Amino acid sequence: MRLPGKQNLLHLALLLVFLLLFCYCTAVYAPGISRIISNPEQFRDYILGFGSPNILVFILFQVVQVIIAAIPGELLQIAGGFVYGTWWGSIYSLAGIFLGSIVVFFISRLLGYPLVCYMVSPQKLERFSRILRQQKSEISIFILFLIPGLPKDILTYVGGLTPLNPIRFLLIAIIARFPGILGSAYLGASVEQQAYGQALLFSLAAFLLFLAGFLLKDRLFKPY
Repeated sequence: MRLPGKQNLLHLALLLVFLLLFCYCTAVYAPGISRIISNPEQFRDYILGFGSPNILVFILFQVVQVIIAAIPGELLQIAGGFVYGTWWGSIYSLAGIFLGSIVVFFISRLLGYPLVCYMVSPQKLERFSRILRQQKSEISIFILFLIPGLPKDILTYVGGLTPLNPIRFLLIAIIARFPGILGSAYLGASVEQQAYGQALLFSLAAFLLFLAGFLLKDRLFKPY
């Protein structure tokens, strides 16, 4: 009879520890990281200053960015393209985002509803959970992670609350995220090469896609 009580106490302790670390890192480190990655040249000097392990450091940045959703992921992906070029920047970002998504999914599955409620309003949480639990959930996951501008890291936290198969969820999510990652890296590489016309056209196209996704997202999920 005492074991469930101990399990609940351990669960509460883990939840509190994670929330404290999350709040501390968000308050202390997230502003500095956001400031560095918003200046690609400064970020390049910083990341290359680590020497040969710089790629692993960049991947670690991406892992942390997924866990701490306050860090703007698109800026970090653009900075990756600026430092490493379109393809390698995309690959390194993809690796870090995939590893971070695994961590987030299983943290959410371990710590449960109270953790995600801290990050998402109950109304949005219920809506996202309903979409992810529906009969055509795999199509919904793909669309949600494909639409630019949606909080994909938060969606990964929400996904951990559902009974979805982790491997299928994570693979669909990362495949859907890849076009956006590639596009952001391309934008960063274009800026580094001073191809400002290409960067401007791509930014305009990305904005139009974001606007279309924002306006149509409710209609896309209405039939389900």
